[in-house]
Amino acid sequence: MQNNYTKLYLKYCFFISAFIINGNLQAQLLQNKSNFTKHDTLRGSITPERKWWDLSYYDLNIKVQPDNKYIAGYNIVRYKVLKSHDVIQIDLQEPLEITAISQDNEDLNFNKIGPAHFIFLKKKQVPGEYNELYIQYAGKPKEAVNAPWDGGFSWKKDKNGKDFVATSCQGLGASVWWPNKDHMYDEVDSMRIAVDVPKDLIAIANGRLRDTYEYEYGGYKLYEWFVSNPINNYGVNVNIGDYVNFSEVYKGEKGDLDMDYWVLSYNLDIAKEQFKDAPKMMKAFEHWFGPYPFYEDSFKLVEVPYLGMEHQSSITYGNKYINGYLGRDLSRTGWGLKFDFIIIHEAGHEWFANNITNKDIADMWIHESFTAYSENLFLDYHYGKEASADYVIGTRANIQNDKPIIGPYNVNKEGSSDMYYKGANMLHTLRQLVEDDGLWRQILRGLNAEFYHQTVTTKQIEDYISKNTDKDLTAFFNQYLRDVRIPTLEYKIKNGELKFRYIDIVENFDMPIEVEIDGKSEWLFPNSEWTTKSIEGDDFKVDRDYYIYSKKVE
Repeated sequence: MQNNYTKLYLKYCFFISAFIINGNLQAQLLQNKSNFTKHDTLRGSITPERKWWDLSYYDLNIKVQPDNKYIAGYNIVRYKVLKSHDVIQIDLQEPLEITAISQDNEDLNFNKIGPAHFIFLKKKQVPGEYNELYIQYAGKPKEAVNAPWDGGFSWKKDKNGKDFVATSCQGLGASVWWPNKDHMYDEVDSMRIAVDVPKDLIAIANGRLRDTYEYEYGGYKLYEWFVSNPINNYGVNVNIGDYVNFSEVYKGEKGDLDMDYWVLSYNLDIAKEQFKDAPKMMKAFEHWFGPYPFYEDSFKLVEVPYLGMEHQSSITYGNKYINGYLGRDLSRTGWGLKFDFIIIHEAGHEWFANNITNKDIADMWIHESFTAYSENLFLDYHYGKEASADYVIGTRANIQNDKPIIGPYNVNKEGSSDMYYKGANMLHTLRQLVEDDGLWRQILRGLNAEFYHQTVTTKQIEDYISKNTDKDLTAFFNQYLRDVRIPTLEYKIKNGELKFRYIDIVENFDMPIEVEIDGKSEWLFPNSEWTTKSIEGDDFKVDRDYYIYSKKVE
């Protein structure tokens, strides 16, 4: 039975039909920008027109016309009033246009500054009450230049000449293809996604497929998906193609987990072999991070015409059915060819990005450092601790140390791409300082339990780890997240004495390290001042698991 929104959508689709005849390895925008405009502030900050209301529910309805590269539809935004206000901000990027906005069947006026639309409400907004906005929109959305890094809509063809369409929008923002509250701090509680596509194609979105409907006229078919968990805006996606499906049930920590795979029809056999990495991923990550966070919405891998992205419960895949990163080992050790990079990395984001989500994109390291680190934890689980260490240490060759990992706040700007492998090596170093792998695992699982389905700040993550390691990690995080320098251990050995100190460090940085002196393991406790220690022998080596430099001086 169709609900009222479905009936409204069918009516609306009939109406519009009458009128409408090279990149980095990191999945993010990584803008090279240092001067910010009012548009950046409106996009990246919690404006007064955003702050007074809390997202509850989206009902997104979209008709996709591949032949014209055109979309049209509406979004119903349900929200809770936190504080009385008469202007609300909704974002939609050009060249798409909002064609009408109403509340309780009354048309509303609005002004716009770039993507930010300021809607003037007529109804009194009473704290504690729930209200809805009905927003119609249409147009030719921005076409992805180099998805997923410079995203939008990807309008492609498969090798049989059939339409192969996908969305991607991390960094750029979900408002590049649908109207919403486009800021990371406020996640919608649940969401319906209804997609009209030509009837010879299938539309895949987040969550579970709830219904399909084939129109009697017009050659289109409706696919209705439902997300029952909170979801961040850039995690919402639509993928359209000549798909076939296969599936399995994974016996996980919370019971039976449906794992579905949607691939182009001619790739079915190769996908069945390559996607065996998916349950291996789930086994490793449930061990390290705790239960998969979205059992209610299932887990999906969906083939797309670009490399891949971490869309919640709908991980997109385009790694050409080969191991490594498009066949390359990012660690240069051989271990990176033991797994399909996109399956492991993007699925790792289900815990760090989709379960635990940064409030401000400046803190994107929370997503990317932990997920890059998950690659070697996958190896740790299946191949052992030394393989894991080999891999993460090998990825240091990718680190640039060009700018801090944390970016500027309130302007929709992330920090350095070093958030990936510098961040992973920071966490690997921290594991050594904990000196207890059982406790380290408890901390990783504890993060996902403490901040389950939440948006967070860097301070919350730092405080949690410091508290649960019983260590003051303020200087440690300042060094690796907020400074571009890598600590360097200077040392001298003469007449049975070892002298050592740190240089290139932030204030109060005094991280202990393990070293090897003539084959014997010892702890050193350096700071910025020279320290002297009596030793026997002069064969000196810093434990490779610590991300520091060392330099012998005279």
